[in-house]
Order: sequence, then structure tokens, then C-alpha cells
Amino acid sequence: MPEPTLPCDGGCACGSVRYRLLEDPLELHICHCSDCQRVSGSAFVMSMLIHRRSLELLRGEPKRSSFETTQGIRRCDQHCTACGCRLWSEPQGFPELLVLRPGTLDDKSWLQPIAHIWTSSAQPWVPIPGEVLRYAGEPDHLEMIRAWKQRGARES
Repeated sequence: MPEPTLPCDGGCACGSVRYRLLEDPLELHICHCSDCQRVSGSAFVMSMLIHRRSLELLRGEPKRSSFETTQGIRRCDQHCTACGCRLWSEPQGFPELLVLRPGTLDDKSWLQPIAHIWTSSAQPWVPIPGEVLRYAGEPDHLEMIRAWKQRGARES
């Protein structure tokens, strides 16, 4: 599995907000829940769990928005004020973590999700590879973090 060349930069669609990822993420997954489908306007959302300390804001000031999902979960997202691009989320109860939207990275060549979650809501036409972790609902986050750390060892 390809490894990121760190640091790696990213930003919004219009370039008003730029950031730098300084550390390897904790894990990378795809979520198929109906809330993620609605928020993204797509069949799923790719999410990368990172330490807050590993994200350096280089330019711009994203706007924080907050709303409650249909599942009753409070979501806090950071968006570009100019183009509206969703850059990262702040998971409830974990102030030291962020959920980066890895599609906003400049180099996406190394992105290979370790898991697919909420597959019970997945669109039937979306293929899910057999070699990744799968969760019909809420995932085992620690198992995903362990699997992400082990990804390089499997390739050797």
C-alpha cells in the first residue's frame, strides 16, 4: 500500500483555504450511512481520522457549522467561506481528533481505505472490496486504527 509523503498539503476547491497534514493518519474509511450520503450528495463519504495537532492551517479561515443529523448526532464541520468545500469535522467528545475529508488533499494517490462502515445503507451498485473491514453499522474504531497501523506490514 502506498505511503503518504509527509507533510502533504491540501485545501478547498477555490484555494482560499490551505492546510498541511504533518503526521500519518490514524485510519481512513468510507462511510455509507444515509447522513453521509445526504451531506455529500453522493453514495458515501471518505473520512480520515487524524490528530488535531497534525493539521496546520496555512491560509484562510474556515467557517464552523453545526447541525444535528437524523440520527441525533451533533456534527461540527469546517467549510471554506468562499466555495463551501467541507474540509474536516470535529467528532463529538474527542477534542484532540479531527475527521479530515481526504479528497481535499493535493496528492490522493496513497489513499486506500481500510474499512467500509454502515454498509447496511450502502447503495447496491457500490462495490466493496473483500479485503477491507466491513461494518453493517457503527464500527469498532480501535480495530480500524489497528488495521491502519498494520497495513504496511501486510504488504511486506
